[in-house]
Formats: sequence, C-alpha cells, structure tokens
Amino acid sequence: MGKKSSSADKELKAIGVILSALEKLDGDSIQRVLDYVFGRLSLGSRSRAVAVSGVASGASAQSTIDGSPSRRPSIRDLKDDKQPESSNQMAALVAYYLSEVADEGERKESVNTSDLEKYFKQAGFRLPRRMPQVLPNAAAAGYLDSAGSGYYKLNPVGYNLVVHAMPRSHVGTPKSGKSKRKKLRAKSR
Repeated sequence: MGKKSSSADKELKAIGVILSALEKLDGDSIQRVLDYVFGRLSLGSRSRAVAVSGVASGASAQSTIDGSPSRRPSIRDLKDDKQPESSNQMAALVAYYLSEVADEGERKESVNTSDLEKYFKQAGFRLPRRMPQVLPNAAAAGYLDSAGSGYYKLNPVGYNLVVHAMPRSHVGTPKSGKSKRKKLRAKSR
C-alpha cells in the first residue's frame, strides 16, 4: 500500500507542476505545448479524449464527447475569428472578451489603456501609434461608453458589432485594385 501511495503522490506532484507551468499561457499556447508533449511521449489521440478544460484557472480535467479540447477561446482566437479592421473595432473586441469570454478571474466590466495594450499584444494586433487615444476614439465611434477615470465599458452598439457584424462581409468588394484602376483609366481617357 505504501508503494501505491508514493506513486499517487508523484502523480499529484507532476500534475501540480504541469498546471503551474500552463497557467501562465493562453489557450493557443497551452494547446501547442500539450500537442508537443503528446507527440514527444508518443501518446495517441486516444489519450486526448480527456481534455483539460480551464487549465489556466486550475480546473479539473473534463471528458469531451468528440475528444477535442473544451476551452474558452483566447483573445487571439477571437481576433482571428472576428477579424477587426481598426483599432476601434479591436478595442470593442477586447472589451467584449474581458466582459463576456475571459475566465472568471480575468473578467472585467470596463477596460483602460493598459488593458488594451496587453490584449492587443496577446492577440497579435498591431499597436497604434497613439494608444491612449484608442478608447476615446472607440467611444466616439459609438462602441464604448465612458466609465470614468480612463475606463470604458462596452455598450450595446459595440456588443452588436462584435457578436453580429464581425467579420464584415466583403461580398461584391474587389479583392484587388484592378477594377478601381480600370475605372480611373477610363475616366482619364
């Protein structure tokens, strides 16, 4: 019985080390690390049937029906899915992410410039030259409301933008400038 107990202790210690290492990463990074580890240890997809849900918050393992990981999307996942076209849209996306999608410990009802900078970087979104101006601009565009002291809160217009209007459909818009150039040439003749 002593042998079984020390084996269980070693397993619990290993789980603690793994969770501690992964809690500092976002969803995509966690997935890449786990994929590498599974490959390195030659563990097949059968071992992946038990997915780690909420690893960053230390939640326990949870089975999934299809064997795919059950996790919240990272800000990068959301940015890639919604494809914001401007800093104003990205600010609305960050406010949405923090109020609706992020893990409970990370959630916030209002955001400030330092939140934007952190999540723009995590999402891989280009930082604007005048970061402090982004929130007032997004508010002027109608996506956010001032919450005082440099904080802004997502309003219904911003929520609807993120949930229902992003990504914008580009149907009928030429993918290259050829049509525009043809029109300009025709006008100049």
